[in-house]
Amino acid sequence: MVVLVNETTPSPGARVRRVVVGVDGSRTGQHALAVAAEEARLRDASLDVVYAWHTPYVVSPIGTIVLPLDEREQEADAANVLELSLRDAFAPGAEAPAPVERILVKDNNAARVLLDVARGADLLVVGSRGLGGFAGLLLGSVSGGSRLSGV
Repeated sequence: MVVLVNETTPSPGARVRRVVVGVDGSRTGQHALAVAAEEARLRDASLDVVYAWHTPYVVSPIGTIVLPLDEREQEADAANVLELSLRDAFAPGAEAPAPVERILVKDNNAARVLLDVARGADLLVVGSRGLGGFAGLLLGSVSGGSRLSGV
């Protein structure tokens, strides 16, 4: 897991406190969300929970592109991952930091999305993709240093 801290000082009178976290539905993502939620609580900050999704294109063995399912269904699935991440992070009776902003973005570059959303935030928390083996190699890692080089 990587936690990036913004060391810039807000202008006098500004009370914008914000923690941003990227989730992907994995256990590692849940851990990152728990850490971000605790940091938001300690800082009396809002929590922006980000899920970046993209339309997967499958290439058949003969080299043709197979079109994906209906994009509305994919977006609904992405929204479901975001909601399940929040539900699983905050057990019944557990207090979530308020307010929690749900941010769902269609983009195949999760690192870029997180950097854009986190602009001006106090903290950005990201975990590794949570997928190991061959799937992890295909999908990469949001927390990979080269991908977050814009910080």
